[in-house]
Amino acid sequence: MLPWRSSTLALLLTLQFAAGSWAHRCQAPDGKCDFVCDCADCIDEQDCGYSGRGFACDFEAAGMCGWTDQSLNAPLYGWQRLQRGGAALPDSGPSSDFSTGTATGWFMGVSAVMAGSLSSAVLTSPEMKQSSPTCRLRLRYFLWDSAHTGLGSTPLWASILREDSLEAVVWRPEATSVRGWREATVFLGRIPTGFRIHLHSRRSEGRIGDVAVDQLEFLDCALPRTLPLEECHPEMTACTRGGCVEQRQLCDGSDDCGDGTDEQNCGYRACDFERGFCDWDMRSVSQLRWVRTNQKSISNSDPLKGPGRDHSTNSATGHFLYVTVPDGGLTNDWAMFQSPSLEATNISHPCKMVMYTHQFGPRSGGLTVLVADTEIYPVWERGGALGDVWVKAEVEIVAHSIFQIVIVAAVRDFAYGGIAIDSIVLSPECRLSSDNNSWAKPPQPPQDPCAEPVKLCDFHRDCAGAEDENKCGDFSSPEGSSGWTDASIGGQGWVLHRNDTSKEEYLYVSEAPGQQLTEAQTRTPLLGPSGPACTLSFDFALTGNVDHIGELSVRVIDSLLGMRPKLWEFSGKTETGEGAWQHVDLPIGVRKYRFQLAFEAHAEKLPPNATIQVKSVHFVSCHAEYFPSSPTGLSCNFENGLCGWYQDNSDNFDWALLDGMDHTIGIGRSLIVDMWSPSLRGAFGRLVSFTQLPGRSDHCLFFFYKLYGPNTGALNVKLLDNNGFEAVLWSRSAAHGNMWHEAHCPVPHQLTNFRLMFEAVRSGFDGRVAIDDVTFVDRPCTIPMMCSFEGQRCGYSSSGRVHWLHRSGHTATLTGPKTDHTLETELGFYMMVNTGANFLPSGGTSVLASPVRQGTAKTECVHFWYHMGGVNPGSLTLYMKPVKGERVKIFSDSLNQGDVWRHGNGNISSALVDWQLEFEVVGAGGINTYTAVDDIFIAAHACEDQGSKCSLERGMCSWSNTQNTKVDQLDWELTSPEAESHYLTPPEDHSLGTEKGHFLFFPSSNRTAAYKNAQLLSPHLPPTKGTCLKFWAYKPHSSDSELRVWRLSEHRYHQLLVVRELGGPWRRFDVNIVSTEEYQIVLEGIKGSSGVVALDDIEYSVGVNCANKVTDELTSSSKRDNAGGIAASVIVVLLLIGTLIALLIYYLRTKRAIQTGAGPSAVIGFSNEVYEPDLTQDHVIVPPVQNHPMAAGFNNVTVSAGVKEMEVA
Repeated sequence: MLPWRSSTLALLLTLQFAAGSWAHRCQAPDGKCDFVCDCADCIDEQDCGYSGRGFACDFEAAGMCGWTDQSLNAPLYGWQRLQRGGAALPDSGPSSDFSTGTATGWFMGVSAVMAGSLSSAVLTSPEMKQSSPTCRLRLRYFLWDSAHTGLGSTPLWASILREDSLEAVVWRPEATSVRGWREATVFLGRIPTGFRIHLHSRRSEGRIGDVAVDQLEFLDCALPRTLPLEECHPEMTACTRGGCVEQRQLCDGSDDCGDGTDEQNCGYRACDFERGFCDWDMRSVSQLRWVRTNQKSISNSDPLKGPGRDHSTNSATGHFLYVTVPDGGLTNDWAMFQSPSLEATNISHPCKMVMYTHQFGPRSGGLTVLVADTEIYPVWERGGALGDVWVKAEVEIVAHSIFQIVIVAAVRDFAYGGIAIDSIVLSPECRLSSDNNSWAKPPQPPQDPCAEPVKLCDFHRDCAGAEDENKCGDFSSPEGSSGWTDASIGGQGWVLHRNDTSKEEYLYVSEAPGQQLTEAQTRTPLLGPSGPACTLSFDFALTGNVDHIGELSVRVIDSLLGMRPKLWEFSGKTETGEGAWQHVDLPIGVRKYRFQLAFEAHAEKLPPNATIQVKSVHFVSCHAEYFPSSPTGLSCNFENGLCGWYQDNSDNFDWALLDGMDHTIGIGRSLIVDMWSPSLRGAFGRLVSFTQLPGRSDHCLFFFYKLYGPNTGALNVKLLDNNGFEAVLWSRSAAHGNMWHEAHCPVPHQLTNFRLMFEAVRSGFDGRVAIDDVTFVDRPCTIPMMCSFEGQRCGYSSSGRVHWLHRSGHTATLTGPKTDHTLETELGFYMMVNTGANFLPSGGTSVLASPVRQGTAKTECVHFWYHMGGVNPGSLTLYMKPVKGERVKIFSDSLNQGDVWRHGNGNISSALVDWQLEFEVVGAGGINTYTAVDDIFIAAHACEDQGSKCSLERGMCSWSNTQNTKVDQLDWELTSPEAESHYLTPPEDHSLGTEKGHFLFFPSSNRTAAYKNAQLLSPHLPPTKGTCLKFWAYKPHSSDSELRVWRLSEHRYHQLLVVRELGGPWRRFDVNIVSTEEYQIVLEGIKGSSGVVALDDIEYSVGVNCANKVTDELTSSSKRDNAGGIAASVIVVLLLIGTLIALLIYYLRTKRAIQTGAGPSAVIGFSNEVYEPDLTQDHVIVPPVQNHPMAAGFNNVTVSAGVKEMEVA
């Protein structure tokens, strides 16, 4: 019993001592910022350039993880903590931060600079303790030349500043302008002292935020951890300072222990070039020579010159061997040096050489190790550039006679870069020989390629024997598999297995000498460019006796855009036996620039316990000029793919196919971009058409679209010519309701080949953009349902004494609105005519005419906004002109009513006769006068009276969201519980009391910042002694949003109501309004952190207060001419008999055509028989109105079952 008690006591004392030691370690200064959490809450690793157990920094905290701006002239050029949502980034910098992907997230960016001469900005980390050889910093960076002034050669780079050395450059990204976040890895390596990291930017001119960094992550930076009572595994070796290292890390020229233990008593012959060349022979038969140098001697001022640091000391003063393009130019493109003569070896005792190489920039053509004995032959090679990192290489040599090791570098004549070698270690088996070795005849250099470099591996046979496509990575070619080059820098790499007898060949993952803890990677040569049908086809297998074999992925490395996100990945284990191999056809698509394909993998266990293999690699239909045939052309309902469209791989994100929400059949597919997706980054997602041939006439692109959400962004249609020039044909932005809208996009006649493009613009972060049922026809468009004049005239034409002008407030001079109505900015467009006497004499007319629209039996309502300025501006009259018969007046106005856009509308009853709109202006002899129109919208139902009740079942009536970003940033959105699948909403509307009923709502989510607002505006209303506003509001207890009601007059806000606490079901509010000036009602939502606020059944009674008392004298309005609508009906009835006869003939012909299998859908490209042929109708039939318990006098909402479309202006 006593011995047992003594052992227990000893163990407890030991554990107590260990616990005390760790508690003391937590408080010790030398334990702070050492990449190890010594404290239970990891407080010792806060504000170290990173924070917490993840050793990461996203700059969301105001302390910036301890990073500080140390720019010498910070007011001129420096680093700032920025966010997209601020006013500082109007048209430059990232569209969002990287960490959160929203406008509310923070990042570090540079200030604007207009110095004329180079200015430098420096962002400095706190001091960190020493790091391990595997230490690396993964970050996201942004480089964009938004002002087109040039990025310069060094807009961004990183360096380390040690306590005992000069500053050393560790990272230099390619200075290419890309509007998107990119990922990079900075290999910090072994730093034996305390150090700081500097992020530099050097520019002479540029905008704010165009150089930025975000999401910093420090990986594998801690030295082997010393733990109490720890014992090393038998296959590992103990370090003097504590901790353990693997056997393969011994005597490899790298201090993995942190105290040099693993590099002691090795018996190896090592050369770090600090005191000379050792016994390496620098003589060469090439004029290009290796030189012994250090970064201090190469350049301390130009970060693009030299490797930045050596390997053995990881400093700017350490020496290495280096070769690059000389100042006098390149005469020979290779350089060599060799070892002394070495004795013969055998397979059981090979000569083992370890070295570290730095292959950086486009000048790096590759390295080869040759053995020269009786012959000269290669035994190892590493091609191309591997980045700003020292990479370990191991070579085993078996030679049966005296030999020399020959190291040859290939150098390319490009702008920057070079090849360096350091820390060469030879094992004891590499024994010096006293005999001189006489070399055999050197091998013949390779023949010059049969095609110029840009045509090599471009998926087109340019040489007679197809030699230009032979070593590109396609296993179909005799030497295709040899085109894959291992680019691994870690402990695992790719090996090519070839069996000439069985013709079997495959790539597999094996152990590699690299010390970085990164994935194994193998790359093709530069390929392409490629076309839209380009596909990578391959088979793969992950097999073995463990449950999880590892991961395999494919990515593209673009020559301009750099490393792209992974295209495909697999994790786990494939089946065994016959099912072990799985097949993949991976779309690569259009790549505008030359690119490489890369397989990346990480194996949990290496062979023979587990294997990762790839075989049968083929490039299918990849030539840039190959376009597959599409039976429907550009017309597409997306039920079976993208038809004649493809994803643009040079943008920031892709469109996605979504099941269960389409316009065609309601449960099919549509194409969407979810702006609320947390994985989305960047500004643009583009869908591009196959190249179209020029035609004889104008074309029309029909499609249905959704723009839904409180912060949804924009949707553009663009025309692309052969030179890459983009022209906007159609544009919509802001909230349009949770419903499908029809679009008609005119495509002007083109004389050369062209492409069309749908572009989703991520200017918002909480919404959805969707398209469906795209139709492209070779005829002009009819009048569209909605026209905002952004980027196009929508087919409207001008006639008369003076032409209407398509212009914006930015181009307006003395006359014209300073902002449009759509965007409420100077950049927005509208149509305008000068009506001053010097342009349009008194009585003179000018007409703006729409395209012809097909007649319908229903009464429709045309909405528009108009702006009349100056004294005596003349009159504006809107006519509906049938193709046969006299035109009918439906609206008129002749007053200058201030510098505001006003709403107008009128009923159109065409009785199946085709018609067009005519906006006619008659001059009145004014001075500097004008008339403008904007946002013309045709609703599929009759107009409602101003001031009447708006149930929101037919849209938003005369209410509208403001698009003035100086006033609000979000929008009220129209939806119904039945249609809603993303946001929390009331379970039923108020008008109908059902899930099908509509309402306006304003959600609170983490996609936008709290306290952002959305304003809903009424039309301009006349001065009043008492007008009653009535509405119903919904705000559950869980919502911390706020609702405010304002009266807006003369640009001043007067608060009428604030609703903070509501809870429960729908509740009615009555608000009396008194104003001596013209005014608008503003319903404003203030966003909280959660919940929703909703509105329904909005009503205002002009001149009648909430006590139902008439307060204002009634004034007659002559603006909307309903009599005109009646007159139109009378006129067209005279044509009805003839029309009915024509319809009867048409019906009989159509019936016969359907029976014979031919119909209009054959021309369009896909069958429309699955949904209503009336393109203005939706598929949700609103049921008869049901009384609702909370209606309180608002029950009599008339909704026709025949009216199914619900459009929103």
